[in-house]
Amino acid sequence: MTRQHVPHGTEELCEAGTALYARALREGRIPSGDAEPAPCLVDFGLLHPELGDLRWLRPTAPHVALSRLLRTIEDRVVAHRQREEMLTAAFRPLLAIDDRHHAPLSDDPGITVLSGAERIRAAVADAMEEAVDALLAIQPHGSRPPETLATIQRQNLRLLARDCRMRTLCQQVDDPSRGPLLDLRQLEGDVEVRTLDEVTEHLLVVDRTVAFIPMGRDRGHVLELRNPALVEYFATTFWRLWRLATPLWPQAAPQPTENGVTTRQHAIAALLVEGLTDAEIAGRLGMNIRTARVHIAKLAAVLGSNSRAQLGYLIGRSGILGQVE
Repeated sequence: MTRQHVPHGTEELCEAGTALYARALREGRIPSGDAEPAPCLVDFGLLHPELGDLRWLRPTAPHVALSRLLRTIEDRVVAHRQREEMLTAAFRPLLAIDDRHHAPLSDDPGITVLSGAERIRAAVADAMEEAVDALLAIQPHGSRPPETLATIQRQNLRLLARDCRMRTLCQQVDDPSRGPLLDLRQLEGDVEVRTLDEVTEHLLVVDRTVAFIPMGRDRGHVLELRNPALVEYFATTFWRLWRLATPLWPQAAPQPTENGVTTRQHAIAALLVEGLTDAEIAGRLGMNIRTARVHIAKLAAVLGSNSRAQLGYLIGRSGILGQVE
């Protein structure tokens, strides 16, 4: 009896689909009827009809298929980020109505507004001292006073001494000797760091019991969340981003190049095609504008561009963004 195919997402391949795709790669093509047990292969673009003879299916090259599927995942992440920003913007005036000091939001004791740097640091310190399992953190680029960094480092050391885990997600950095990675590399214990070209605003989740998020872009006010559903939501969001991120510490993944274009320049190319200015690109990727312009100049040199308009055209034509002609 033929096992019925169970629909699934692009993040995984079913056993039947994997075996059939491997066979198609080895043989060069397979009869169309053989793909019936794994319709996901055609749906995901891993198999396509042979031109001129629809009785056969030919496999898409693995590197092309992987690029397409990763692009699909990246597009979904971007869409989720846009919805997060819209939701945050919609709630910002509502949050401003309430008392901006240490008082509950509405009648929910699980959501508290913390005001002022001292109060915020104290609440985070209390949560970390109570941690027994894991600290999850998202850290965009940003500078903090040396004394603040020293305090955070002491808290991290005490947390790791209790055999807790630390997982940190940060933006891609051009200089590993600067930013949050420098301090994290000095810690001993179960510490891992991964990187994405773009990350959300700051997030801290402790033991899946409490989370801290900024109130919009106002760093003077932070939401302390102890509502189980909200904390679980942010923890789940963190782990989904974590799986998409590139290992940075303790084992850094190699940074591949494609036709001389680095991963960093690939991210910049995508933003150039969107029409962003140099300043906007720098802000999105957490770098200063001078560094962004250096990367843009290197990208232009690799593609042989003499102008900004030509650069956008050459990026699209080169196929480095995963587009297949």
